[in-house]
Amino acid sequence: MRSLLGRLRSDDGDSLPLGLTLLAAAIAAAAIFPLSWVVLTAIEVEPGRAFELLVQPATREVLLNSVLLMAAVTVLSILIGVPLAYLTVRTDLPFSRFWSVVVALPLVVPSYIGAFAFVSAFGPRGEFHELLAPLGIERLPNIYGFPGAVLVITLYTYPYVYLTTRAALLSFDTTLVEAARTLDHDRWSAFRKVTLPHIRPAIAAGGLLVALYAVSDFGTPAIMRLSVFTRQIYVEYHAFGQDYAALLSLQLLAIVLLVLALEWWVRPDETVHSNLQGAGGGTPVSLGRWRWPATLLPASVTTLALVVPLWILGLWLVNAEGGRRPSFAFEWSYAVNSVTVAAAAAVVAALVALPVGYLSGRYDSPLSNLLDRATYVGFAVPGIVLALALVYFGARANSLPAAPQLYPTLALLVFAYVVRFMPQAVGSIRPSTLQVDPKLVEAARTLGDAPTRAFRRVTLPLIAPGVVAGGALVFLTTMKELPATLMLRPTGFETLVTHIWRAQASAYFQYAAIPALLLIVISGLSMVVMLSQERLGR
Repeated sequence: MRSLLGRLRSDDGDSLPLGLTLLAAAIAAAAIFPLSWVVLTAIEVEPGRAFELLVQPATREVLLNSVLLMAAVTVLSILIGVPLAYLTVRTDLPFSRFWSVVVALPLVVPSYIGAFAFVSAFGPRGEFHELLAPLGIERLPNIYGFPGAVLVITLYTYPYVYLTTRAALLSFDTTLVEAARTLDHDRWSAFRKVTLPHIRPAIAAGGLLVALYAVSDFGTPAIMRLSVFTRQIYVEYHAFGQDYAALLSLQLLAIVLLVLALEWWVRPDETVHSNLQGAGGGTPVSLGRWRWPATLLPASVTTLALVVPLWILGLWLVNAEGGRRPSFAFEWSYAVNSVTVAAAAAVVAALVALPVGYLSGRYDSPLSNLLDRATYVGFAVPGIVLALALVYFGARANSLPAAPQLYPTLALLVFAYVVRFMPQAVGSIRPSTLQVDPKLVEAARTLGDAPTRAFRRVTLPLIAPGVVAGGALVFLTTMKELPATLMLRPTGFETLVTHIWRAQASAYFQYAAIPALLLIVISGLSMVVMLSQERLGR
């Protein structure tokens, strides 16, 4: 009985520590709790009206567009991110250090800024059209709609796959590939049979983040005029259609749960470990005559994702007209506020993701996997829905006697960031944990180390790159988060994204250019720091 109370059993026979399991369960419950507001609101809708709303043509269109958008973006992101990770880590690609950083930088550009830039550049009367007009080209392909949304979201989400795959490749024991080559496996066969099984969990983790981002993004589909769940929910909330918005939110949550279950199903059953002695090293794969042509892939992707928005922001800054508006003047406190809350969210998210990611990576059981999947739900919920839920609960908490003021406070804002973006840290920590050979921990235990000491001395140093990468991802996405920041920030607390939003909403683009560029620069510097921790040099 004592054994049953103190331990839980995993599928492979290992025991799940009760304390760690309860901690992970508490974290998962805290991440899911705000969503109860959606459920409570939806069940109040009369069944007949609910059925009528859910089967109407507009709902079917929203469902189809959302699913197709998510699928297309995920597939394209994998097709871009995995080759880029392999090229920059395992081959003799020219200027690989440079490309390692540059191809990750699109993640620092908010997708809504990218969408504005692409519309301004490639729209019917955009800047690119004006450049081609002297050549007799009167019309460009329509950038609006499904193709434009897929293009923009892919360009700013493929780094999720790139970074998780890159982290797995850097911690991969390359001597295994060399051993396969000595057994007469060609390069493709060695990759398929040795490398791919090791990096599949990382690819799945990155693909999951892309899928959830694509189905929860609001800004890009709205700008591209594509009717999806997030856009329709936003419209209904502001049109006082709370019933319909709640029902759409439930449908969106059902899709999220389906995606989580699908990723769980395709996740490899086997756990792949490495002693990391050959990690990140080995002889680079020679590209031969394809060495220089291979640079066309990172060059073309980064040109679209980085050069286009920087070009448009520069034009906004130089060519914008109109008188000065003191109320839109930029202040450095906006940047300080952005960095402060993003750093706080990154630290907290990394700390709370560590128990969940370690538990699901170290112990293979339905319970540990369920807790891991539960944390991903918050990432897929639109920021506007999560913010409204926290406003609802925060306002009621304020009315309780002797209760501290909860809304609007920075603590509630940071909590929203953690709920939204903790899966990024979990998705980075879990694959790193899978790479750690349990025999190393067992050796430390036989030498007298307690479980906590063995984790601190053996496991934590090995998974540190994953922890750093996860925290950096949270920092980057927190810097860009708009809906939650607008609704939950304390009065007078301005950040870069709120200033950009105010300037763009009022069509004073010249006042949006400076904070947008500064946002990209700060996030870019954090990306450089993160990648430098992953042993760029080989």
